[in-house]
Amino acid sequence: MAKYIIKRIAMAIVTIFAVATVTFFVMNMVPGGPFMSEKAISPQAQAALNEKYGLDKPLSEQYVTYMKDLLHGNLGLSVKQRGRTVNMIIETKFPVSAKIGGIAILTAVLVGVPLGSIAAFKRGTAVDNVIIVFSTCGIAVPSFVVCTILMYVLSLKLGLLPTFGLASWKNYIMPVMALSLYPSSYIARLMRSSMLDVMGQDYMRTARAKGLSQMVSIFKHALRNAILPVVTYLGPLLAYTVTGSFIVEKIFTIPGLGSEFIGSITGRDYPLIMGTTIFLATLMVIMNVLVDVAYKFIDPRINLK
Repeated sequence: MAKYIIKRIAMAIVTIFAVATVTFFVMNMVPGGPFMSEKAISPQAQAALNEKYGLDKPLSEQYVTYMKDLLHGNLGLSVKQRGRTVNMIIETKFPVSAKIGGIAILTAVLVGVPLGSIAAFKRGTAVDNVIIVFSTCGIAVPSFVVCTILMYVLSLKLGLLPTFGLASWKNYIMPVMALSLYPSSYIARLMRSSMLDVMGQDYMRTARAKGLSQMVSIFKHALRNAILPVVTYLGPLLAYTVTGSFIVEKIFTIPGLGSEFIGSITGRDYPLIMGTTIFLATLMVIMNVLVDVAYKFIDPRINLK
């Protein structure tokens, strides 16, 4: 396993390097610059700002300088949030997104896995049909529509929940519901199809032939094998959700990393765009490696090479 982990870490480094390289050059291919929207800025002042942030140098030289700083963990200075480094912004904003995203993923797993298992156990019944309809709607409806419905019903009509900020625990309810609806629906469908496949295996028929009830055989023997596709899905999902859903954070005015990423794109804040992209890519790669290693503990039959 150690050899496999080392191999995956090496591949992860190459992947992050490729993401950083592609993002850097594609970002600089877009016409304009970070200071084009500054009001009443003179050409001399714009030239001074470009010189300060190294944007007046050739693109190849900027790339080499950035990659050298990246190797030392330095993501540069934000060109829009003067006096703040990208590292500082990520350290400040990421915990907010991580808290909401973590709660949403936990909710999705606690809802999706039981629903999918029950749907498989009650295959063809009304309960199965209701769960299928719920999961299909949860996957099909966009997150901004979910946010709008929640705000209209729970806040505007019923007056139960606040609509912005994170002042109290009530502020977390609607963002978590909006973030967890899609993954919980997808997990339910994934769990149902995987559970149905496992229930048809020979060892499941043997377990039932030994006198075990169907419920015990499903949750004791089938669940461990059926949950593997869900674990695969949780890797990138966890990285994406923990970093924050951009639309949900924007709608509920949540001061997380997602809103910073949107602001960096609209404001052409090149270092912040690069920093958040590399951070997200690194998080996704790490999650995928951890998921692959977790396979071995979930199913000892899997041989990691």
